[in-house]
Amino acid sequence: MKNLNTALRSKLIAKYLEKDTPKNQPKSTNINVLLNRVKTNQKNESYKKIFFSAAASSALVLFGIIIF
Repeated sequence: MKNLNTALRSKLIAKYLEKDTPKNQPKSTNINVLLNRVKTNQKNESYKKIFFSAAASSALVLFGIIIF
């Protein structure tokens, strides 16, 4: 039992004694992913603009009908 504890303890200690890997790894970016993201953002913005203009127009027409 004592031998098992020492072996386990040495394994646990060995984890913390290992040197860390370098954290300055270069980051790579895929240009296609970025371009697709820009394209989808532009689509979403255009949909939002169309929806906002339709809602504003319908509110203006409704307001005009109620007043007159």
